[in-house]
Amino acid sequence: MRMPRRIQTCSLVLLLAGCSLERFPWVHRVDINQGNIVTQEMVNQLRPGMNRRQVTYLLGTPLLTDPFHDNRWDYVYSIEPNGEPREEKKLTLVFERDELIQLEGDYRPGAPLEFGAGRDATLYVPKIDREKTLWEKIKSVFGFGDD
Repeated sequence: MRMPRRIQTCSLVLLLAGCSLERFPWVHRVDINQGNIVTQEMVNQLRPGMNRRQVTYLLGTPLLTDPFHDNRWDYVYSIEPNGEPREEKKLTLVFERDELIQLEGDYRPGAPLEFGAGRDATLYVPKIDREKTLWEKIKSVFGFGDD
């Protein structure tokens, strides 16, 4: 006796649903990126004595800021490429008096940096002109503005 087509289709769907995707190499899995994308080229541009604004211009805002250690910025990046094991890279920057003094983590500068040496590296960070915030507009209406 033949099974009706609906029962055959449901049986096939249930059978395939129980299979893991690892058995099907043609199935594409999406790369999962999390955190700050930091490349070696970005780290190579860091120089001792850079201020926080310059570092933010190069690397972006840090993923983790410790409320108890305001002078420490942590950049964490993890990727899970195509269902493979997750890779994680970390970069920790330490500031003293708003100047970069220490670099730790999985990235190393291309040229050996001498922290505390002469500060001959200059990075121009363009100033972004923005409109006044709502609070600044309210203050200026009542005469408390900086204008």
